[in-house]
Amino acid sequence: MKDLIEKIKSEKETIDQLIADKIDEIRKNSDSSLNTIIDSMEYSLKAGGKRIRPILTVRVAQMLNGDLRAASNVGLAVEFIHTYSLIHDDLPAMDDDDYRRGQLSNHKVFGEGIAVLSGDALLTQAFEMLTELDLNFEDKLNIINLVSKNVGFKGMVGGQSLDLKFEEKRIDLPTLTKLHSYKTGALFKTAILGGAFCAKPSTEQKNALEKYAEQLGLLFQITDDILDKTGDQKKLGKEIGSDEKSNKSTYISLLGLDEAKKEAESVAKAAKEELTIFKNNQFLINLIDYILNRDS
Repeated sequence: MKDLIEKIKSEKETIDQLIADKIDEIRKNSDSSLNTIIDSMEYSLKAGGKRIRPILTVRVAQMLNGDLRAASNVGLAVEFIHTYSLIHDDLPAMDDDDYRRGQLSNHKVFGEGIAVLSGDALLTQAFEMLTELDLNFEDKLNIINLVSKNVGFKGMVGGQSLDLKFEEKRIDLPTLTKLHSYKTGALFKTAILGGAFCAKPSTEQKNALEKYAEQLGLLFQITDDILDKTGDQKKLGKEIGSDEKSNKSTYISLLGLDEAKKEAESVAKAAKEELTIFKNNQFLINLIDYILNRDS
């Protein structure tokens, strides 16, 4: 596990540098009157995070002998989209969180209006980046189509709408799982299949990676719920117990802590089984254990 953590740290540093370079490029090619919104975008992009999604994009492309430069750029676009979603999630109209990754939420620094607009800017910038991928037309179109479906109302945005719909309501486990398959799982699917489409996956490989992504997204959410109950606030960089205070249905509230941990282990096992058809799959297998045992 120590070796894996070092690899993740190294790859995170690479992605952090790509983000810094892209912000510099955006700033250089923009009118100075737009500095406030660019500052807001930069503030949240550079707030930290594990960068698991772009790491997955590159590692899946590598496993399939794909175009790693294209995969890095797809992963960068995914991280822009993820950051936009976090800015909007923290807004008073949504989860109303004052802190993200140990620092003030975007809207607490720049105001709600700029926070909304910087989220919009990050999303649209991601699509501009995807149009500039150095891939053939069909592969590029497949990736843009993938992202459009999974981050819109059929995916991540739809999941957030369900989260709002069921706020302060008791829902059953299948409904909660469906909610998070949209809200969390869809972006993991985007990252993983985005990497696959930088290669030439077979139908069997694509189907296995899609199921792996679904399980990984579910695992991430279950462990997130566990950490909201048992985690260290300093390590998490946000308030502990916020879900309980908001009266949200979670895997903890529905299953209890011990059963939620068992469910996480079961989902982790299912995710590993989807990887058995691939050679050079050890990093992705180890990543499952990393997410299962994460403390932040």
